[in-house]
Amino acid sequence: MVKPYANLLLSFSHVLNPVTLSALPPLALYIHFPWCEKKCPYCDFNSHQIKDAKSSTNGFDEPRYIKALIADLETELPNIWGRQVHSVFIGGGTPSLLSPEGMDQLLSAVRARINLEPDAEITMEANPGSVEAEKFAAFAKSGINRVSLGIQSFQDEQLKALGRIHNGAEAKRAVQIALDHFKSVNIDLMYGLPNQNLDSAKTDIETALSFNTPHLSLYNLTLEPNTYFANFPPKLPNEEVIDAIFDQNVDLLSKAGYRRYEISAYAKKDQECKHNLNYWRFGDYIGIGAGAHGKISYPNKITRQVRERHPETYMQLMESKGNALIESREIEAKDLPFEFMLNTLRLSDGVDTNTYSERTGLPLSTISKGLNEACKKGLLDENPSKLKATDQGLRYLNNLQEIFLS
Repeated sequence: MVKPYANLLLSFSHVLNPVTLSALPPLALYIHFPWCEKKCPYCDFNSHQIKDAKSSTNGFDEPRYIKALIADLETELPNIWGRQVHSVFIGGGTPSLLSPEGMDQLLSAVRARINLEPDAEITMEANPGSVEAEKFAAFAKSGINRVSLGIQSFQDEQLKALGRIHNGAEAKRAVQIALDHFKSVNIDLMYGLPNQNLDSAKTDIETALSFNTPHLSLYNLTLEPNTYFANFPPKLPNEEVIDAIFDQNVDLLSKAGYRRYEISAYAKKDQECKHNLNYWRFGDYIGIGAGAHGKISYPNKITRQVRERHPETYMQLMESKGNALIESREIEAKDLPFEFMLNTLRLSDGVDTNTYSERTGLPLSTISKGLNEACKKGLLDENPSKLKATDQGLRYLNNLQEIFLS
């Protein structure tokens, strides 16, 4: 058999040449809200438990933070002149803790400053404990048209083991309220939970399916460094049980009309999350807020940015210096192949092969060695017009991605 990429000769001289993009990728906006009512023991995101407002370094002073966000967005405007923003994602933390007035002020300021697509997807993350019908109605009026609910489980015992502040009844109520007010609703679920078995995992999936939401996200609980669970690990199912739960989940979701389009995301027809798809296709995004990351492309370079993580320090920097960047760097050409493949290989459909050169400015020959090795191991589809993981590649995604690390 002829190797699909055998005619591509790897040349590191290409990698060291300056990046040249023929066109800029789609652009999105991410807004980080760093507060939660309670920090979950498995969470390694930049989130901080709310204490008494204005009396603590973790206090949530809404007007002050919104003012900082708006100022932060303004610092990015010179980098994106003339470009249209296709989606907005307000993540956290728990952004639904914002008041309706605060959310309206924030989104009004965003629209006044950027060229936002008229029918842009505008997503807000929410936790069941912060869901109120009147508040959600106001959020929808402000322009939120998609909500992602951090349910994790519908079972009280599992929620308690995860340190969640809501119960199963509140989770179900939150989903119904969201469906009553928003065009699109995503349910976040976890599997491989403490002492979970096939039956309890099936109960969670079937409960989620009963709401017929257009989108589901399904994450395997992992013990991340610098979390409470990392220091005090719960008893988790063994790998064999976790694999069986995963296979059961995929089967149930497929029968219910959901397609797995990304490693952890399932959607009904044409209901994929546009914002997240932009990440996985190596698109651009402005990132504002405490700890937010951004990626911006120019005709001759691709840059990454990181903001100050701690909310109080972030606000102080915006107030005193008008900028909270702690890192702003050009991605070296030698690092672009891995960064591109790290993202796009998560997609079940992969991407067209020519997307690699369009988004990195590099020739395909810079990854030909990795492509051939991945195909040989059965982790990458041998269709030369697609960069697409096989089913085996998706199951062992880390192994596939590592091939391109060098």
